[in-house]
Amino acid sequence: MKSTLLAGMAGALALGGAVPAMAQYKQEIRNDLRRCSAGEGPAVMVTVDGITSGSGLMRVQTYRGTAADWLQHGRWLSRVEVPARAGSMTFCLPVPSEGTYAVAVRHDVNGNGKTDIRTDGGGMSNNPSINIFNLGKPSVSKTAFTVGKGVKSIRITMKYF
Repeated sequence: MKSTLLAGMAGALALGGAVPAMAQYKQEIRNDLRRCSAGEGPAVMVTVDGITSGSGLMRVQTYRGTAADWLQHGRWLSRVEVPARAGSMTFCLPVPSEGTYAVAVRHDVNGNGKTDIRTDGGGMSNNPSINIFNLGKPSVSKTAFTVGKGVKSIRITMKYF
């Protein structure tokens, strides 16, 4: 079975690399701040401010900074999900290479895995305005930023409705 799987992966690689491209998506990772130390990278150090309570879960996800990927179901690159802490929290999100990325943050206050508009909070890289007209989904041009060889530091302010 294992050799069949390996042969299939090798065949996919020979046909254009579909396995590595898809393997880049949906990577659940630990919040290892050492991966954002000086001399490391490429990575994004995300400080999230304005977390209203220590209940529930914080979820931070990176996306490629393209319209085809930004906030599209299953198109996130990496995700850190940890218990929330009121105030500020810092996350390290390694990225596959230098390039353009965007980050989305969600505070699932009751930890039910669903978006509860009246209680849950959210935020995005570059802190774009979120209103009824964009339904909390600003364009990638408002959220994208560039990551070089090192660690890019950004701050996101949570918004609650």
